[in-house]
Amino acid sequence: MKKKALLFLVLPLALLAGCATVSHYPGDMAAISVPGDYHEVKKGETLWGIARLHNLPLERVVAVNRLPDASKIEVGQLIFIPEPRESARGKVARKSASLENFIWPVEGRVVSYFGSMKDYAKNKGVDVETRAGARVSAARSGTVTFASDHLKGYGKTIIIDHHDGYETVYAYNAKNLVRVNDEVAQGDRIAEVGKTGRATRPTLHFEIRKNHKPQNPFYYLP
Repeated sequence: MKKKALLFLVLPLALLAGCATVSHYPGDMAAISVPGDYHEVKKGETLWGIARLHNLPLERVVAVNRLPDASKIEVGQLIFIPEPRESARGKVARKSASLENFIWPVEGRVVSYFGSMKDYAKNKGVDVETRAGARVSAARSGTVTFASDHLKGYGKTIIIDHHDGYETVYAYNAKNLVRVNDEVAQGDRIAEVGKTGRATRPTLHFEIRKNHKPQNPFYYLP
């Protein structure tokens, strides 16, 4: 009984300290084995952007926070950052804020989410239903490394390399407007929405890959 009482006294004191050592989860309170602090989510922020701001891998932030649905963060939500804000030498190194975030490549309605089953296979991205011929924009600047009219299951497809380990995939297109080795800027029109590949209605299939491994796009998109 004395040990339990001591635990409940320690936790509030930790929260009052300048550096947090615990993290809150819905219906749970779990100890963090490293010092850290909280980041309050602001309008327009993404989980990837927050991780990059604090110079941490996205996977580490996702794992340490154990969010029920890490693809959905809300304004005012507290995200535990498992590193001190200042090191022995001073401030933690931060990546340049000038680096581009990802933007949505098309406007429409998400009809299939990352990890959902589609044609007996897991969706490696998201499918966005919209009007036929709608503009497909580059989610970030980069170089076109793949452009095909007949990729099995994907139909007309484009892949852009963003030169930092990330690639984006745009499929089911009605028409590809760029070719391999083309340099594109974020927001450039690269394709038109169609229903090639597995699509039965005008849809864009969009993927974000890190080191060729599919990621949940909702970690990265605003």
